[in-house]
Amino acid sequence: MRIKVLLAIAFAVLLSGCVDTPDAEGWKPSQKDEFLKILETDKYASICNQQALYKKVKQSENSKLMSKLLVSYTQNLANGCIDLQSFKASQDAKKERKIETHYETYLQDAKASSIMMKLRAGQSIEQILKPYVPEYDQFFDLMRRYTLLKGDHNTSASTLRKLRLNIERVKLMKSGFGENYALVNIPEYVVRIIEKKKTAVAMAVVVGKRRMQTPIFSADLQYVTLNPQWGVPDSIARNEVIPKMLKDPGYLARKNMVIRKSYDLNSAAISKDSIDWEAYLIEEKGKKEMTYKFIEVPSKRNGLGRVKFIFPNKHSVYMHDTQSKSLFKRKVRTYSHGCVRLEKPVAMLRHISENYTSQSPEQVKGWYDSLKTHHMGLDKRLPVHTSYLTTYVDECGNLLVFNDIYGFDKSQKLNF
Repeated sequence: MRIKVLLAIAFAVLLSGCVDTPDAEGWKPSQKDEFLKILETDKYASICNQQALYKKVKQSENSKLMSKLLVSYTQNLANGCIDLQSFKASQDAKKERKIETHYETYLQDAKASSIMMKLRAGQSIEQILKPYVPEYDQFFDLMRRYTLLKGDHNTSASTLRKLRLNIERVKLMKSGFGENYALVNIPEYVVRIIEKKKTAVAMAVVVGKRRMQTPIFSADLQYVTLNPQWGVPDSIARNEVIPKMLKDPGYLARKNMVIRKSYDLNSAAISKDSIDWEAYLIEEKGKKEMTYKFIEVPSKRNGLGRVKFIFPNKHSVYMHDTQSKSLFKRKVRTYSHGCVRLEKPVAMLRHISENYTSQSPEQVKGWYDSLKTHHMGLDKRLPVHTSYLTTYVDECGNLLVFNDIYGFDKSQKLNF
């Protein structure tokens, strides 16, 4: 009798579908159901260029097709759905036209073998996708707004495309955001310090000119320099400083600039009259290597202002104070050589010194007032992301839309 009861229970369990046995491909019924639910709403906006495959999977639930779609979906989530090959070509074309433009894409390694191994190990689909889901809240904020507007027949195709482009851009941003980070949104001309999903500091910024664009990349803020010197980049020395110096003998003195063999202010001084500067202005192949450095010494009138925030990177870009305060009154603020100029640098200094260093306010003020250069290291990590989001959802849930100042909305194509 007992055996009959056990058999009856086992038969009932089989009929109810409670036995979650994987098939030959490695799919459990529960995994299939979970994946189909994710696909039904395209929860992570990653079907992209696999619409035809999705239709076949939806109709047949064929395990091999489902595996192929899972791999594609994960890779689209990890590395976005922007055609990066055509985007690179457009970037190269801009550089040929002497436009300084850099856009870092932080691609993740989402191997098919690894994805399938996790599936066959019994991981849920959400567990498989989780390492590739963007940590940045804007991903989910933009997704919700995109889904809402997609269901509104009054929404234009261009608006939907703009929203979707920015969803894909977030996928390409560097992972490891953490709870605290600084976000420079270039088309918005704003920098925010976000702490535990709240804006702790926000201010206007000036960004790079259209021909000298602020690069899109991520790096950790490592130190703050008070009363900085400005080591004039060679390109600016050639194109701006030397021509002005040759026309105006008093130019360097007025700008508090000196000449050295390196950017070390303590090295031997060089007289401007001892050098044949015309040799450094010859175009292209005949151009002489820049062996001298122009330095603007620390002062209240220094071009970098009184403070700069260093997140070391190959672009030599940083955030800094500026003498050109009037530019913050303008709506379009593309005036720098690539660096990010801050509207309220002292407010930024105060917040970072109080929350990310062990220095006392008195010590920091003393360094600031001294007019001598001091470097202040950080004790806590603060990533800085220079981003390009032409749509942004603020803390009140408002969708903000910005002009495509560098043309990336045009040059970045969706692959579907």
